[in-house]
Amino acid sequence: MSRRASRRPAAPRTASAGPCPCGLPAAYGECCGRFHSGRAAAPTCEALMRSRYAAFVLQDAAYLLRTWHPETRPPAVTFDPAMRWVRLEILGATEGSAFHTAGTVTFRAHYTDDGRPDALHEQSRFVRHEGAWVYATAVFVD
Repeated sequence: MSRRASRRPAAPRTASAGPCPCGLPAAYGECCGRFHSGRAAAPTCEALMRSRYAAFVLQDAAYLLRTWHPETRPPAVTFDPAMRWVRLEILGATEGSAFHTAGTVTFRAHYTDDGRPDALHEQSRFVRHEGAWVYATAVFVD
């Protein structure tokens, strides 16, 4: 997921027992929190997509950079202070399991920008790099 950004201090982390921002019915610590902390690696493209969305919500630039392919990774990730991510919809996925080396996830990420609702519709491409799933690029953005 790519989005415009500007400087802003990191937001506080979601409590481990609180709901995960990715939308799955699990506590953050047992869902995306385990990926953000490095306790586990995302096993599928969809799990990585969800964890990257949660990292945008929580403004975890380090995780976003760590899970971005080195050939397409920007030098830094910053966040727009007027933007609030509010909900993720996974619309589809291709390949991206333990048996694949690449895959895509199509999603709609809902947000508000200065209080106005909007959504980012994107298909992201993920690949294996050094054994782990990483975000490679947006295939299309709507």
